[in-house]
Amino acid sequence: MTIKKAVIPAAGFGTRFLPASKAVPKELLPIVDKPTIQYIAEEAIDTGITQVILVTGREKGSIEDHFDISFELEHHLKAKGKEDLLKLVQEISDMVQIVSVRQKTPLGLGHAILCAKQIVGNHPFAVLLADDIVDANPPCLRQMIDVYNKIGKGIVLAIKEVPRDEVYQYGIIDGERVADRLYRVESLVEKPPVEEAPSNLAVIGRYLLPPEIFEVLETLPPGKGGEIQLTDAIARLSEHFPVYGYQFEGERYDAGDKMGFFIANVRFGLKHPELGPRISDFLIKIAEEIKEQV
Repeated sequence: MTIKKAVIPAAGFGTRFLPASKAVPKELLPIVDKPTIQYIAEEAIDTGITQVILVTGREKGSIEDHFDISFELEHHLKAKGKEDLLKLVQEISDMVQIVSVRQKTPLGLGHAILCAKQIVGNHPFAVLLADDIVDANPPCLRQMIDVYNKIGKGIVLAIKEVPRDEVYQYGIIDGERVADRLYRVESLVEKPPVEEAPSNLAVIGRYLLPPEIFEVLETLPPGKGGEIQLTDAIARLSEHFPVYGYQFEGERYDAGDKMGFFIANVRFGLKHPELGPRISDFLIKIAEEIKEQV
């Protein structure tokens, strides 16, 4: 079945970005001139997704507003003759069908995905985490769906090598390489201690899942951190579905981490048609100043 629906969980508190995230959802913090969550939505759209399901929490209504029509703003831009900006704003509200559901209690990623059950229905679907920005051509999700279509049935996880001393921050796979960039996953461990990690292949925030995952999530007890873990649900479902890890091509930025967010701003800023040359000159100047101080 063709994957046409994508779930984007966006209900977290964003505590790592306080105080900035106290009033503004971290998903709306900009990378250069675009909210982080828009990069995620655009990846889904460029892959052929026709419906994006946002899972939000309290005080996250501004995320929905970002993808909605803004009559007052559009009227203002039109009156001022700012047609280029008007087109930019209208493109955001026209880009895809956005549906929003509320995760009333923050019980983990698995629970957030479960909140989208009624909208997803009996279809395989994609999950894209808003913290993980992937700069790739073709898009990371497109690469994964191509793999999924060849497999025909199963679960596909985006994976990437990480430094061994950072494995405790990720879900880590243990598996056998079966093709170029493709691993058959035998087991999956959520945030293992460094000495117990089966590999340094980490699951990055892209998943292709069958609808049967909802049945597992409904009966799954809380796992690590007292939350309903998606990793645990995938491990249980692997008894009935093959699980594959695909080592995608592209650069991933952790926009949920302050340093990763800063690096993403620099990288995307350098590619910006207007700002790129100015940022490059500025970085060269800063590098020279630092060199003189050493």
